[in-house]
Amino acid sequence: MIQSAVTISLVAEAAGGPFVFWHDLPGAIAEARSLGFDAVEVFPPAPDAVDPRQLQRLLDDQGLKLAAVGTGGGWVRQKLHLCLPDAGGRQRARDYIRGIIDLAGGLGAPAIIGSMQGRWGEGVSREQARDWLVEALAELGAHANSYGVPLLYEPLNRYETNLVNTVEQGLELLRPLPAGRVKLLCDLFHMNIEEVDIAASLMAAGSQLGHLHFVDSNRRPAGYGHLDYGPIARALKSLDYGGYASAEAFAWPDSSTAARQTSDMFRRLFR
Repeated sequence: MIQSAVTISLVAEAAGGPFVFWHDLPGAIAEARSLGFDAVEVFPPAPDAVDPRQLQRLLDDQGLKLAAVGTGGGWVRQKLHLCLPDAGGRQRARDYIRGIIDLAGGLGAPAIIGSMQGRWGEGVSREQARDWLVEALAELGAHANSYGVPLLYEPLNRYETNLVNTVEQGLELLRPLPAGRVKLLCDLFHMNIEEVDIAASLMAAGSQLGHLHFVDSNRRPAGYGHLDYGPIARALKSLDYGGYASAEAFAWPDSSTAARQTSDMFRRLFR
């Protein structure tokens, strides 16, 4: 059965970005529970910025799970990514992601690589950037696998990366890697820009679909844009997808309304 999740950002520098709840971890977890979510997805500013024991207690107190932990703070705060031209910068990016894997994996959840995948250019060719990215995913995927969870890799739209924009390109990127260690995170906002047919692309992802960002065409909560969710829901049910549909969306018009709208849409489509 598909599980619901909602995002909580703790990154001050990302203020105004596409996250439903902000800064107040205990309050956001309690509100997520009151609205019927199964889990939360957390975006910390650094691997050591969240006490895993405290986070586990907060989740246990509310009967929630941890869906995933994002690495985007490494890009937003330090401009780190896996395709930087200097080897030292690339290693710092890997170390940052490894730290997030340790935080998430210790709590039974996967880490997400989205913005920290980087891009080619500024003296780095497309081929070189791709090689560095695959090499990093192989190493970091093996580290995630030591916790019994996959690493999640997210294709982004063309305005956020020039490396991998579609599910097809994502599957091609992951093909050389050991099966199951790195899975795709499919974000409906990015897919609305890049995919010809979102439902067909989800079907193409198949067993490689590891996580879903449940959001509308304008990055507002599901139901506040123009996406047709019927074919999307049917595709996920056809795949027997049992992962999370997580709301990485703007807090529009405010966090509580955005979370309630997402919860209502999730129940309408999947329950």
